[in-house]
Amino acid sequence: MLSSRIVRAAPLRTAALAVRRLPLIQTRTFLPESMVGRAKLDEKYPDSDYPKLTAAEDPEMNGGYINPPRVKRQFRDPHADWWDKQERRNLGEPVHEDNDILGIFSTYEYTWISPGKGLAQVGAFIVVFLGVVFTVKQVYPDRVSYPREFEGGLVRELGGEGGIRARMEGDEDP
Repeated sequence: MLSSRIVRAAPLRTAALAVRRLPLIQTRTFLPESMVGRAKLDEKYPDSDYPKLTAAEDPEMNGGYINPPRVKRQFRDPHADWWDKQERRNLGEPVHEDNDILGIFSTYEYTWISPGKGLAQVGAFIVVFLGVVFTVKQVYPDRVSYPREFEGGLVRELGGEGGIRARMEGDEDP
């Protein structure tokens, strides 16, 4: 009786689920095309003020933006009279395209030592370290590594007769 009710109710349940499903594609806006269409955007924001430059006129392909010299802000004079003292920048000064790399908060560049001198210092450290290790090895005596001998071979302590006994006096050398 119950199983026949379940069989009869299954198609109704699937039909009810199909009715309540959400659409697969959602509508993102309800504004009419006359308000947000391409023609309206061209009317509001014309491209006439944007320069049309050729590849020869604009080799960097940045729309004619004039980049200042590529100088990292850390190398600018910290004691100069900057408008923004922390970023070392003046008001109205154009920002370089790579400001995230050239800004004061990017990775600090270590310039006070040349690569050759740095390599020499690392080499000197390795030579001194290995010299200390060799000196310690020559001066510090090695421990004698020889098995201990026990009276009676610790037969009783290791389980009695038939058990494995420890080394005792008179056994052959290992």
